[in-house]
Amino acid sequence: MSRDTAGVLLPRLVPMGLSVGLAAGFFGIGGGFLIVPALIAATAMPFTYAVGTSLIVVTALGLTTATSYALSGHVDWPLTALLIAGGSGGAMMGIRLGQLLAAHKTLFERAFAVLVITIGIYVAAGAA
Repeated sequence: MSRDTAGVLLPRLVPMGLSVGLAAGFFGIGGGFLIVPALIAATAMPFTYAVGTSLIVVTALGLTTATSYALSGHVDWPLTALLIAGGSGGAMMGIRLGQLLAAHKTLFERAFAVLVITIGIYVAAGAA
């Protein structure tokens, strides 16, 4: 987004961000999986850019929250080390798998969209 596009994108992004935040707060879910389709719809951003943008925001918010909990003494460090080790290993395997499956990008984008819609329906049905 630049000054040239801000006038067009802000009226689209603010309501979408508000909607995602409202849904995340109301249903008690993370907004990361909702913000990707919202970014794509509001900005015509490519899927990979929307995912990257979402991950940066989630990382920044997660780091500030994690720092607050760590400084308050509310962190189980041995368990944290295990989770980091497992997550790192899983990420490396996921990167390799992603490289192998890159030829089927459109299929996985559609599968992700179906997954998001399915989760949304499940969450909405559970709230009723």
